Amino acid sequence: MAAPGPGEYFSVGSHVSCLTCLGQRLQGEVVAFDYQSKMLTLKCASSSGKPNLNDVILINLAYVSDVDIINDRTETPPPLASLNVSKLANRARTEKEDKLSQAYAISAGVSLEGQQLFQTIHKTIKDCKWQEKNIIVMDDVVISPPYQVENCKGKEGSALSHVRKIVEKHFRDVESQKSMQRSQAQQTQKDSTLSS
Repeated sequence: MAAPGPGEYFSVGSHVSCLTCLGQRLQGEVVAFDYQSKMLTLKCASSSGKPNLNDVILINLAYVSDVDIINDRTETPPPLASLNVSKLANRARTEKEDKLSQAYAISAGVSLEGQQLFQTIHKTIKDCKWQEKNIIVMDDVVISPPYQVENCKGKEGSALSHVRKIVEKHFRDVESQKSMQRSQAQQTQKDSTLSS
């Protein structure tokens, strides 16, 4: 492969503007560029509007019709921040355990409602696991199918009370979401009937 010519290489820290084949204008600071795959990584202002955050966009230059270098950086970029490898390893291990737990629930034949409830509880209380088709929370509370508030068993106390509140709220939210979807479907059906 030939060496990159002028305008075919982007220095880290340079500011560029790209026009995609869909007509979208993307502008930001070059974070990385891979010449062989023609992939450009830009750091842009946050789409959320928060000043302390940035969006990172991967751009395949094969789908870009125009690239303008706004400000070319010629000096050496600052060194990369060091990574906390142990923190990353812990996060990877936790994610792997979560995925294995989800896979276990599916293979055990747990209902979709049970899986969704488990995910809701796990967001608040990390100490929850599957034991066959039962959800075990903090080794104190057992939730058995069909996973309703009355299926929460354990020693009376704050743990059981807290888990019951989470289960109750989960099913309230699910019901609220279903009723919203029904009303949207009815509105869509009404709109299509009126337009006919």
